Amino acid sequence: MIIFDHVSFSYQGQKHGSLRDVNLNVEDGEFVLFCGRSGCGKTTMTRLVNGLIPHFYTGQLEGSITVGGENIGELPMYRIAGKIGSVFQNPRTQFFNVDTDSEIAFGIENEALPPQELISCVERVTKELNLQNLRDRNIFQLSGGEKQKIAFASVYAMNPDMYLLDEPSSNLDMTAIRELREHLRLIKRQGKTILVAEHRLYYLVDLADRIVYMEDGQISGIFTPKEFGQLSGESREKMGLRAIDLAEEHPSHVFLGTHPPILELRDVSLRHKNRIILEHISLTAMPGEIIGVVGHNGAGKSTFSRTLCGLHKDCEGQFLWGEKPRKPGERLKLSYMVMQDVNYQLFAESVEAECSFGISHPDQSIVEHTMDELGLMQYRERHPNTLSGGQKQRVAVAVSMICGKDLLVFDEPTSGLDFDSMAQVAGLIKKLAATGKVIFIVTHDYEFICRTCSRVLHFDEGEMPNDVPVCIEQEKKIKELFYIE
Repeated sequence: MIIFDHVSFSYQGQKHGSLRDVNLNVEDGEFVLFCGRSGCGKTTMTRLVNGLIPHFYTGQLEGSITVGGENIGELPMYRIAGKIGSVFQNPRTQFFNVDTDSEIAFGIENEALPPQELISCVERVTKELNLQNLRDRNIFQLSGGEKQKIAFASVYAMNPDMYLLDEPSSNLDMTAIRELREHLRLIKRQGKTILVAEHRLYYLVDLADRIVYMEDGQISGIFTPKEFGQLSGESREKMGLRAIDLAEEHPSHVFLGTHPPILELRDVSLRHKNRIILEHISLTAMPGEIIGVVGHNGAGKSTFSRTLCGLHKDCEGQFLWGEKPRKPGERLKLSYMVMQDVNYQLFAESVEAECSFGISHPDQSIVEHTMDELGLMQYRERHPNTLSGGQKQRVAVAVSMICGKDLLVFDEPTSGLDFDSMAQVAGLIKKLAATGKVIFIVTHDYEFICRTCSRVLHFDEGEMPNDVPVCIEQEKKIKELFYIE
């Protein structure tokens, strides 16, 4: 059993507490889903259970957290790791090896198992989780979603009594999310205790035993799945929560552009280390278009995005802007990219400084207006690395709005965002498009596609088999691309 007894916690240097007088009991074998707006305290709850607080994240802690009758703050990390397995929102923060087989075996290898048992365990785990195609791969060449699968596999191999998962679907495609749901169903049948902090709710509601809604560092409500399902869509949105049934989401954005195309790709093929990623891609884009890029993990979406921006140079074919061919260096000057892992592009000492970092003569009024629109003013003096994943994402989006580039590329911009932030980003991206920007969005987020995009490019097996307008007439086709029934 996990017991939170009058727990309050403030991170070091934080003016307001992340948790305030939290009381909660979790029974052995129970599946608890934590939800709520970004920064509400979900991740802090998981860090208290797995010992990252106070062993790694320091601050002011009051109350006690006991797991199996033992005070978690008094246990050494090796004892905690033996019974609790964690899958973080950013999987690369928990990797210790450069190849997938070694990473899956890392935890059990530290238990001093004989080599043959290690090999057998890796084979069993990859078979049970259907990850044979990721065996013996370089971790740094995996997509974000593939890294997340390996992170889960490394924990699964250790067979802990308890699993903690923080935004586990944030980098996964729809097929991988369905696979994750089945993996969670599997460990639930095994009697494991499962805590998940998540914004995407639709794939978990039927698995959870209880849904804990958090608000401003406190538990504001606890629901059974039946009670949670009876909340109206309007009520959930007011609570900052995402959809629980994607079949009820419908395309709502209509693009009525009449300008001639400004961007054209002619027979473009992409390679990486002599391996073909995508080939024979041709398309045009008008000013004001918001183009979604979808496909399974590893289909080449991120490589395509980096190539558009001139960051990936191993390519053939022509990229034209304003009917003029553009080399990678020229495309770099035209474009700005918000990366899938925003930690790679946060450099300044404060949120306010980050919003104008590297921009010559920034207009301070635009900086402040953008921060205000994205709900960042209260964090203006905070260091970006002290923010939650969703808050960091909003900072990166703010920079994209302030920089003034004509071609904007967002790689999973709603990863880790609650409903409010997703809706804000959708509205702001549409405002950017209205000024004539061309915007590409790599995403697995069907809700966001429906609210934002004018069309969807689908990559599969090295090709682009579909280029579909986002409209009510094409709803069935779009849902097929996302495997929504």
